[in-house]
Amino acid sequence: MKNLFYLFLASLLVSFSCAEDNTANKNQNIQENPKTSISLPLAGNAYSSKHLEENQTITDNGIENWTSAEEFFTVYFKISKAGTFQFTVEESVEVFGKSELEFSIENESKKVQFTASKKAITIGNWKINKEGYVALKIKGISKTGNQFPSINRLTISSADYDAKISFVPNNEGNFYHWGRRGPSVHLNYQVPETINAKWYYNELTVPKDEDKIGSYFMANGFGEGYFGIQVNSASERRVLFSVWSPFQTDDPKSIPESHKIKMLKKGENVHTGEFGNEGSGGQSYLKYNWKAGTTYKFLLQGFPQGNNTTTYTAYFYAPELQKWLLIASFNRPETNTYLKRFHSFLENFIPEQGDLSRKVLFDNQWVCDDKGDWTEINTARFTTDNTGAKEYRMDFAGGLDNKSFFLKNGGFFNDFTIPKTNFIRPLANKKPEINFATLP
Repeated sequence: MKNLFYLFLASLLVSFSCAEDNTANKNQNIQENPKTSISLPLAGNAYSSKHLEENQTITDNGIENWTSAEEFFTVYFKISKAGTFQFTVEESVEVFGKSELEFSIENESKKVQFTASKKAITIGNWKINKEGYVALKIKGISKTGNQFPSINRLTISSADYDAKISFVPNNEGNFYHWGRRGPSVHLNYQVPETINAKWYYNELTVPKDEDKIGSYFMANGFGEGYFGIQVNSASERRVLFSVWSPFQTDDPKSIPESHKIKMLKKGENVHTGEFGNEGSGGQSYLKYNWKAGTTYKFLLQGFPQGNNTTTYTAYFYAPELQKWLLIASFNRPETNTYLKRFHSFLENFIPEQGDLSRKVLFDNQWVCDDKGDWTEINTARFTTDNTGAKEYRMDFAGGLDNKSFFLKNGGFFNDFTIPKTNFIRPLANKKPEINFATLP
């Protein structure tokens, strides 16, 4: 009897000891008093491997409606030095049955079981040895329910990292949308204000493999509009020319008749209409299958009519056709100006494509005044939009590439350009050879 008692007591002590060890192991995973801790919303910082505009697996709630193991997600953030980071799925997680997910950074992966909703789960720690963007991949391994867990946020903390982490922190100002689109980047050309610029010429080349869907490569920007080329889908590309109304609104239907942009003429197969959402005005576009690696020429005319209106006309040189094409001519009321505020820009207009990099080259910029005198423009200032200015995204660059200006954004690259930097390209001395009288 005594032996049985001691055996029972020994087994009880062993059980108690094991329970304490398990608790200790769990507590080791909890990072107390970290130097840095952020709550990263996946809605503004994650991308699906599908890159589909109509995809509904990343919403304002983060990752949800995730049913296929073939689809995976990548979460991005940027650190400014090396450190060791702990990742935790926050307690807002929704679990459907039992699931196993794999989280990986570079070649190190960790598998995590999900069995209950509304319960924070520590994924593990990664030592990251260099500054720059970090990509955390999330893959579905198995599930018993009809979908994988819905993940809203991750906590990223560190006991040895005390610097800034760049990411989209919230949806104030609709930044889940703007942040996932990525930063827009601009070149602001320095043109003497004393020139009555009636014509504006630019050459644009999209390098091969840089023509990602959702890209707008804008060549001839001016004070009242813009003119460039787009990749609208896998099967459609456009030459786009738009002029804003002087009446400030995002709803074109609210523009009074006296402030509406009037279309004077348009080229063959050119579509014209109104646009909204980012200001309103007159829009025209030609569906044209332009090619990456080919240089295209853009020519814009703008001059006052003497009746408090200004007319803007856009021409696109198609090397495949060996001729200038008329895109459209618009008259803008309440305006009395020659061309001003010359610029180019690069943007991505599809959020699902914001983790892909794109680049464009601009070369041989000229303006021609009202007397027919040409002036070459070779100085530009690089700037970025609010997404870049807030440093929510820092994958932006621009400046000189050999003898051309360039712009680059998206893809979470690390070599960014400091905004408001000025660049000077070598003078090309290649004045455009254009007979204005023969333009369509």
